[in-house]
Amino acid sequence: MYVRARIAAATASIVIAAGCLVATAGPAAAAEQGARSCYGNANSYTKASGQHLYPNYPTLNYLVATTDCADINIKSDTDRYVKVCFHPKSGGTQCQADYKLAKAGSWTVIATDVKDKTHYQFYFRSDAKSTGQYAS
Repeated sequence: MYVRARIAAATASIVIAAGCLVATAGPAAAAEQGARSCYGNANSYTKASGQHLYPNYPTLNYLVATTDCADINIKSDTDRYVKVCFHPKSGGTQCQADYKLAKAGSWTVIATDVKDKTHYQFYFRSDAKSTGQYAS
């Protein structure tokens, strides 16, 4: 009987330890899943040469933040300095003060804690043609 009690106690310890491992993986796994859904719904962009803004005229449709991401992210095909200009429904334009360096081929967070359905544009420091992806 004593042997069965020890086996039962050891089995219970293993089950508890396994449960702790699964529980600690939860937030990290959730963050990874969130990043995949955010970037998984990314859109391509092409900013024309001679322009600083994307999107720009003649088809000026502002980009709109979605529920996919809490931030505005960009992955440029070349190194680019970028900032975001917001367009509140109340009118006007509010651009970030500082540019952020978006390294070629890597996702860069340009703006954080952006509310869903926020209208915005990317403002590039260079007017050279730029291509890549964005997610918001």
